Order: sequence, then C-alpha cells, then structure tokens
Amino acid sequence: MIWETVVTTAALDGTVHIAPMGIRERDNIVVLSPFRPSTTLENVLETRSAVVNYCDDVRVFAGCLTDRREWPTVPADKVAGVRLAQTLAHAELRLDSIEDDVQRPRLICKVVHRQTHAPFPGYNRARAAVLEAAILVSRLNMLAPEKIDREIEYLKIAIDKTAGPNELLAWQWLMEAIENHRAAQSGGNLA
Repeated sequence: MIWETVVTTAALDGTVHIAPMGIRERDNIVVLSPFRPSTTLENVLETRSAVVNYCDDVRVFAGCLTDRREWPTVPADKVAGVRLAQTLAHAELRLDSIEDDVQRPRLICKVVHRQTHAPFPGYNRARAAVLEAAILVSRLNMLAPEKIDREIEYLKIAIDKTAGPNELLAWQWLMEAIENHRAAQSGGNLA
C-alpha cells in the first residue's frame, strides 16, 4: 500500500526541503522512492535521514506542486532535519540501505522515532479530491489533457460538496497550475 505523505529533509547546510511523496511502510521500515534528479534524494543520501509527515492540510501538498514550499517547521527529535509544525503525526527515519535504480532508487529507512501531535479528524472527500488533483498536476507532462479534464470534472464534485477554505485554496492553486501549463504548451503564459 502507498501512503500519501509529506517528506521533509535537510541538506548538510541545514536548507530544508518539503515534498509530497507516496511512501510504503511496514514493520517500522519506510521505503522512499524519489525520482532522479531529486532534492529529497540528494538530502537523504547526504544526511542519511528524513522525516515523514502524516499531514491532513492539503494546502501543503498543492503548495509544494505550485512553488509554495514555505511551511512552518520545527526541529526533529532524533534525526538531522525538521518536521512540519502542523502535522498530525510524524516518523523520523534513518537510511538503512539503498536499492539503486537509474530512474527511481528505493531508500530503505528505519523508523527511529514516532510521535502523534493531533487527532485524526476523519475523512473528507474534498481533501481526497485535492490529493488526486495534486497527483494529476505532478504528471501534467505525462498525461493527455483529455484524461486530466475528465478526472478534474469528477473530482470537482467532491470539492463543490465538501470543501472548506483550505481545500478551496489548494484546489485553486492546482487549477492555476493546469491553466499555466496549458498556456505554456500553447506558447503563452498566464502567470
């Protein structure tokens, strides 16, 4: 199973990087599979650490995909790096081994610390819709425009019925990213 999370890493100089990432987790082992090239990959290889944030604020996911990466962080407890200040829970990781791959290496990490910060408030369809739209935005160069349009049309039903202010803002950022991508493809730019 893949869990959609936000991974925070830091370079050796302390520069923080925040990125949405699907992870696999089992028995206190987390597998990160960042694409090459990737700041997350470089940071984990340098520091041998990362933090997985179990976050329900979909603005973070949408923000990272739309050049809004400035989210409040606090120092991690057991590894070099930070966690999101407003995450529901987090797991601090140490790199154990690498299964190398030209395109997408697998970083096998051990969980060295876990902490819960807030209760899980329950499921919300708009949040799920924003996550799905964020995945579409991350693949704009790979998917046909018609497929994106069909998916967005369906996902918008959940936005219209169940979104709060945070979900509406995240959705707006993602829709702007799609419009800007299409404008750039046709020779113009809306940004």
